[in-house]
Amino acid sequence: MYHKPRRAIKVLNIDHLGRIAGIMDEMELVELVNQQVGIKSKEMLTPGQIMKAMILNGLGFLSAHLYLFEQFFIGKATEHLIGEGVLPSHLNDDRLARALTNIMQ
Repeated sequence: MYHKPRRAIKVLNIDHLGRIAGIMDEMELVELVNQQVGIKSKEMLTPGQIMKAMILNGLGFLSAHLYLFEQFFIGKATEHLIGEGVLPSHLNDDRLARALTNIMQ
């Protein structure tokens, strides 16, 4: 009898953040921020996606320094929560600082 090789299943967590991300999607928060701030073509993530990630992090009941921001999203379904192709490594402190600078201007 032939058995197909099993594929590894990777399970990622969204906790309560899925509901919050859904509400932000309904509000079109990412699009509103991008419209107000503008999008630079060289950036991997838009300012709206960064803002969404910061809100999710803030509501994740975690108090950590900015340089640990990326660690919060490890093991979470970032593509589902923030956007297609978004990985925790994209949410580093340098990218956050650039986004905050653009938003504050």
